Amino acid sequence: MVALLIVLAGVTRYASGVSRIVAFVFATLALAGVAWVVSVSIEQVGRRAGPAVTGVLQASLANLPEFFVVVFALQAGQQVIAETAILGSILVNALLVLGLVIVAGALRSHDGIMRFNPRLPNDTATLLLVASFIIVLIGLTHSASDSASQHTETISIIGSCVILAVYATWLRQYLSSESIVQEASEPPRLTMATSLVLLSLAGVAAAFVSDWFVNALEPTIAQLHISQAFAGLVIVAIAGNAVENVAGIVLAAKGRSELAIAVVKNSVSQIAAFLYPLLVLVSLLTATRLTFTLAPVYIGALIGTAVIVWQITGDGEATVFEGTALVATFVIMATVAAFE
Repeated sequence: MVALLIVLAGVTRYASGVSRIVAFVFATLALAGVAWVVSVSIEQVGRRAGPAVTGVLQASLANLPEFFVVVFALQAGQQVIAETAILGSILVNALLVLGLVIVAGALRSHDGIMRFNPRLPNDTATLLLVASFIIVLIGLTHSASDSASQHTETISIIGSCVILAVYATWLRQYLSSESIVQEASEPPRLTMATSLVLLSLAGVAAAFVSDWFVNALEPTIAQLHISQAFAGLVIVAIAGNAVENVAGIVLAAKGRSELAIAVVKNSVSQIAAFLYPLLVLVSLLTATRLTFTLAPVYIGALIGTAVIVWQITGDGEATVFEGTALVATFVIMATVAAFE
């Protein structure tokens, strides 16, 4: 099925006379399909490596489609799409997906409370706040039009390097600690070799499909009269993070709270403290430069997200009410983006 979606996405991309909206739909489905293949492959590898490694692998490689989408958007000069796609990925995972995971996990629990180790949620909040710090500072320099605002690109490059160093330090500590309780799981259904081959093929497919996705995105936005901010924050972010959208919720519904939280929280950490700064550096090779400059409304959304996520998950417990609050926060943000 995934192979068929990829073929259809390729055909609609290059065939003449095909509506760009149709091409966009198939590219979106193919992107989600590739993400699913990555998810399944990583899960099989992870059954041999443990929950902590699985969570990191899931978050890292599942962001391949998002990485390529942003790179191709920058190459095409679509800076707003690139910026909001990254921010949207953080907000989608930290608010929408985490909220749905908490609701599913709390409903699965006999007492209506989803329980998990608070260490990872607190570490995620720290990494998100560290990434937000440079974004807030750059936003303030631009609002004041001071001398530092003339050096945003340099500040972003240096900031990216130090944030990546912080992330590497955290990752080493996280993988060497007993941060996730081992949970019972089924034995792997695929061999290690098969899993790695699938991962490699999915990585190659992600590059092609992301290019087709970006190519059809701009005409689709114009035809449907959708704002670029909404497209990046909502449509691109949800499509590019389809793995976390499904995998985390399914795991929570099965009662595997620790792994469900690990998948979602690792994704938030990866995007904020690894993918974003990495793309800032990669953008030096593209037609458009990416920096930590964001509109004030999105700076506020990012800081607000970091605070509310820490408040809800910092104690290692969450209820349906708290999960619903996270989802509601995302809906409010998406509504604002629709009118930007």
